[in-house]
Amino acid sequence: EYLRLTSLGVIGALVKVDDSEVVNFLLQTEIIPLCLRIMETGSELSKTVATFIVQKILLDEVGLNYICATAERFYAVSTVLSNMVAMLVESPSHRLLKHIARCYLRLADNLRARDALRQCLPDALRDGTFNALLKDDASTSRWLQSLTQTLRGYNG
Repeated sequence: EYLRLTSLGVIGALVKVDDSEVVNFLLQTEIIPLCLRIMETGSELSKTVATFIVQKILLDEVGLNYICATAERFYAVSTVLSNMVAMLVESPSHRLLKHIARCYLRLADNLRARDALRQCLPDALRDGTFNALLKDDASTSRWLQSLTQTLRGYNG
């Protein structure tokens, strides 16, 4: 676990730079499947750092396009995020929820992903399940509100 966290820390430092070349390089290394596996099985800290890495990759246009290029990639990411939301209902983590919310909001910037999210976005992100956890976090609350409005707005 210590080695995993150290490695994730190095990769996290790389993606903090907000450089498309770094994102492009990481995508070629199959970092997404590795992060997804850690997001499912790691400690809370490992999950948080792995989710942050996926978030930073998604925030880059190259990363968003890569993840949304195929249904398989999109569903791999959205399934893991959905499983994490279910886990957060049982065992809340503010930091983890913040990164997950940002990932979903960014996915919604892609038209095909937005259509899919209308069907697969966890109810817990729509129905106020996390309101108490987010009572002192205006930015994450706004992200979730914006996400639900975006999905509703394009639905008619």
